[in-house]
Amino acid sequence: MTSRLSKTAVLLMYSAATGALALTANAQEVASNAAHTPNQIVQKEASDGPGEVSPWAYSAKQGIGASYEAYKDFHYSDDAATGKVSKVWFSLADGIVTETMAGLIHEAQIRELQIAVAGKGYVALESTDTTSKIEYIHTDAEGRPLSPAYRLTNTDKQGRFVIVKDIFTDPDHQTLMMRVTVTALKGPVTPYIVLDPSVANTSGDDQGGASTTALQAFEGDAALSLKASAPFKKATVGFTGKDGLASLLAARNLGKLSSSDTGGVKGNIRLIGELSPVTSSTTFDVALGFGATTAAADAEAAATLKTGYAKVLANYNGEGSAIGWEDYLATLGELKTLIPVTEDNGKLLYASALALKVQEDRTYSGALIASLSNPWGETATPKVSATGYKAVWPRDFYQVAMAMAALGDKETPVAAFRYLPKVQVGAHTPGNKGDGGWYLQKAHVDGTPEWVGVQLDQTAMPIMLGWKLESLGLISKDELIGSYKTSLKKAADFLSFGGTPNLGWNNQKITPPYSQQERWEEQEGHSPSTTAAVIAGLLVASDIATQAGDTTSATTYKTKALDYSAKLDQRLYTTKGEVTGTPQSYYLRISRSDDALNPGVQDERNGRVGLRADKVIDAGFLELVRYGVRPAGDARITQSLKVIDDESITENLRVKYSFEGKYPGFRRYGNDGYGEDQVTGGNYAVFGQSSPNQRGRVWPI
Repeated sequence: MTSRLSKTAVLLMYSAATGALALTANAQEVASNAAHTPNQIVQKEASDGPGEVSPWAYSAKQGIGASYEAYKDFHYSDDAATGKVSKVWFSLADGIVTETMAGLIHEAQIRELQIAVAGKGYVALESTDTTSKIEYIHTDAEGRPLSPAYRLTNTDKQGRFVIVKDIFTDPDHQTLMMRVTVTALKGPVTPYIVLDPSVANTSGDDQGGASTTALQAFEGDAALSLKASAPFKKATVGFTGKDGLASLLAARNLGKLSSSDTGGVKGNIRLIGELSPVTSSTTFDVALGFGATTAAADAEAAATLKTGYAKVLANYNGEGSAIGWEDYLATLGELKTLIPVTEDNGKLLYASALALKVQEDRTYSGALIASLSNPWGETATPKVSATGYKAVWPRDFYQVAMAMAALGDKETPVAAFRYLPKVQVGAHTPGNKGDGGWYLQKAHVDGTPEWVGVQLDQTAMPIMLGWKLESLGLISKDELIGSYKTSLKKAADFLSFGGTPNLGWNNQKITPPYSQQERWEEQEGHSPSTTAAVIAGLLVASDIATQAGDTTSATTYKTKALDYSAKLDQRLYTTKGEVTGTPQSYYLRISRSDDALNPGVQDERNGRVGLRADKVIDAGFLELVRYGVRPAGDARITQSLKVIDDESITENLRVKYSFEGKYPGFRRYGNDGYGEDQVTGGNYAVFGQSSPNQRGRVWPI
């Protein structure tokens, strides 16, 4: 029972990386990964074309999805059992389709796709004028989801119509499919499809065309085409602010707007297609295809419509002879054994398994991202191409890979481990002129560096992953030793001796276990959570080195780990902390010195003035227990827990909150400013800089 509970804990911590299926500890992890410091070194900026600026979509997703694709020799290939690889991902928020990616997992091609409804004296939008309910289309008899196919039921707030949409992708084509049913409840209505593209992950450089058969947009070698099972009565494309939706909202019809293309002018565009009036109820299918040209995208959409709703959905689900999501779930050897220790009969467990697998790139197998969203997307503009959370952080990556191993997935964690050299800094890293062995803070799935701070836990975790996979029998001893010689030894050496990066802005000498950044990417210093990972990483590196016959390195790594462990409490456990108002003993969140009694002052971050380090606590010290560095009953651990659980601590420094019901919530740490403005209600850094009124959220468990 103990082992099952620990596996369940891992799964629930990292179950809903979407930020949509559940608000869990991984949502807390995901929410940390914004540019607190000017770390980004790779970006593409769109030109200032005509059209009002449109932001990305709301980041609290209701659901995410993509087709299941089988590996061939741990790689995605058109020659695998599932055939042609679908490289389309979608997200849902506010009752509509939001960012939909095609190509690489971070390459959003649209912002939003929704239905507008015009009736007598009104025009309503799904995103603002309806209440939305979401459910899985395909479940087992107990209601556990068997695929990430969704049904959205959007009911007009004034009771005038209902829209039901089934949403999934075509596993055999580069297409998103929707079946839409519009029901008029109080007089006839006219539905309009409203498509807001951001081709090539930006807006401002898009061009497009509209006809009665398709709505199309393109930029460079990326294009899309939306087709419906019934032709549009009228279709138009325009620059936002002067487009068909603006006309519809102003005049309740498209009027004389009939723009068929953007005339070679690039800008921020919107497309709209008018469908036949509905007096009772009507159903139609929509296919949004992607390709290198509008012709190729149109062919993908047409092929999906020709296959038809029932067949495409069955293929997606893996029903009958088709290989799909049912087949993936069947490979998870621990899935059913975990159901008895869940509290909802396994519904979140199954949803978690689906969500984790969806968030893998389909070109770079094993590339596991943090989340299919952009932080505070509704106030972040697509003028500059950015990955948002759709990128690789080795820490998030490690936790997801371990969760999938706990589920009994025998392939994805292996593909993930074999992917990791792509994001390890070395001679192959573009722009690198310094010491290597460490892993990029944040990278595109193709390995392109995005943020280049050194976080030592992210260098330890790949070693831990390899060791764990070999112990589970998922990789061979020979593979582990081979990886040690080519990759893991370099990481262990960096954890032992440090080095000086020279990549982008970063040329700061690193002396472990003092880390340039800790797990929340905001402060430098000694950190319990980082040090725990470094010690664990070095201990397993010592074991791997022994297996490889490298006894000298094995001794070095173990000696370093024991030294870091011996000095940990001196550096990080204060006996005179005043976070509660009176002297207390507890682990610090971070320390700038080797003396916990004189820990220095933290940097100002997220609008919050830096405080003396012994004023700031978090629960990161529990990593010491999770990684076996300290026993759970250690007096310092239990005393620190008492301080964390103290809800009488002043509001700015308090971490734990109790709510009505069973479970509490926690802030990431005291004095956290990574959140909304408490005075204005505005999003994080909404005007381009942080406000002192920003407050990090309380994250419920």
